[in-house]
Amino acid sequence: MFSWASRDGRRKEPELFSTVSDGLKRLYRTRLLPLEEAHRFHDFHSPALEDADFDNKPMVLLVGQYSTGKTTFIRHLMEQDFPGMRIGPEPTTDSFIAVMHGEQEGLVPGNALVVDPKKPFRKLNAFGNAFLNRFVCAQMPNPVLESISIIDTPGILSGEKQRISRGYDFAAVLEWFAERVDRIILLFDAHKLDISDEFSEVIRALKNHEDKMRVVLNKSDQIGTQQLMRVYGALMWSLGKIVNTPEVIRVYIGSFWAQPLLVPDNRKLFEAEEQDLFRDIQSLPRNAALRKLNDLIKRARLAKVHAYIISALKKEMPSMFGKENKKKELIANLGEIYSKIEKEQQISPGDFPKLSKMQEILAGQDFTKFQMIKPKLLEAVEDMLANDIARLMTLVQQEEAVAPSQTVQGGAFEGTMNGPFGHGYGEGAGEGIDELEWIVARDKPTYDEIFYTLSPVNGKVTGAMAKKEMVKSKLPNTVLGKIWKLADVDKDGFLDDEEFALANHLIKVKLEGHELPAELPDHLVPPSKRAQ
Repeated sequence: MFSWASRDGRRKEPELFSTVSDGLKRLYRTRLLPLEEAHRFHDFHSPALEDADFDNKPMVLLVGQYSTGKTTFIRHLMEQDFPGMRIGPEPTTDSFIAVMHGEQEGLVPGNALVVDPKKPFRKLNAFGNAFLNRFVCAQMPNPVLESISIIDTPGILSGEKQRISRGYDFAAVLEWFAERVDRIILLFDAHKLDISDEFSEVIRALKNHEDKMRVVLNKSDQIGTQQLMRVYGALMWSLGKIVNTPEVIRVYIGSFWAQPLLVPDNRKLFEAEEQDLFRDIQSLPRNAALRKLNDLIKRARLAKVHAYIISALKKEMPSMFGKENKKKELIANLGEIYSKIEKEQQISPGDFPKLSKMQEILAGQDFTKFQMIKPKLLEAVEDMLANDIARLMTLVQQEEAVAPSQTVQGGAFEGTMNGPFGHGYGEGAGEGIDELEWIVARDKPTYDEIFYTLSPVNGKVTGAMAKKEMVKSKLPNTVLGKIWKLADVDKDGFLDDEEFALANHLIKVKLEGHELPAELPDHLVPPSKRAQ
């Protein structure tokens, strides 16, 4: 599948990989890892990846201030308590809890987790005992966890509480998880919408992962419609100041727990939002390989930029005297070095690491140990990005075509799949699905009056005559054309009285804000057109 450069510069025969995961692992080990190690990438940005990082199930990271409903959200998804779960209005979750599938229910402490080669957490060892004592894995048999793993995090503190040191770099731990998870869900409480300094710092630490971020405005059933509009506007304004991206982050509004709605005014909105969020989470297993491929590309681009920065610093260092003074000067002028590399190498400014963070780490580094850039290592990464990644994309598409559609099953995802409590059941085009009488018959006398004013011939009106009446709805021709195809059940190019009534019923469905069906449902087929 992939080709590798031989020592004499000629390309070898393409090498085949059995799976996308296998290809990603081998590309990382043979192409990207040597460049990272040569320029001390792991000291600055992220630890080296391991096989478990490529093999693990999709992960969902929940982040939010205390009492926003993070743990309850997990409980709602799985419809089952998990080991170590505590729920309350006070800051109850004081640990990072990785909720994962296991045959036996139980807790695995952090120090044991980071030595397990089958778990993608070995590199968390770098954050020390203060963090590992606050990190556990809750294992349990649950159908939802067969497809995804969920990371519950400590509630982000506000006010005086955030001044108390956690004993580890909370933002750095979240950043580590953000690089490896498939979805980051930020939870806010509609009843107390304050964004603390620590929460702002955390959101900024998640920069470059905006594509994974989703926002949930939880507990929205506690306020009325007018207040909800104001809270939603305030949330978007606050996020706009922190995230600093022109794109608007998707916000889901609802009440994610299994209790009665306190203010049921917006029930339909909450149902629609919940279904959208569930569909987003359910798609994660299907898109997992593509996400890992995308993350490898982002990592490779950062590793390239990092190599240029380290090489530029090494080049400016004196060979004998004045090294310390020169080091301070280079760190102070790092922004100019960024600009120089950006122009010389035609690199986008967005690919560069955060300036202040880079300066802070460089202050503790020995510049004499830095290496000049090695063209062969850089060429290997360039070739990977230019050729091998494209071939791996083809393998991703092949796997998706062969494998059955993978979605998250069980728990709350099953609750509304079928039956009368499915989203939109009995509404719009689905109205009358359980009734013996043809639903269109209720308004057919009204539609018949219009039908007979159109001078039908042999009990039917032409397309031209029907069009004159249908355009009065002011719907676009594309929509009316679809309605015509659905209503002309016998496909004869004319509409009889039942088909004309059906066309008007579908117009009514569309005008009420519902979507038209792709095919005419059985319960809408006119009685005379039904198979006997």
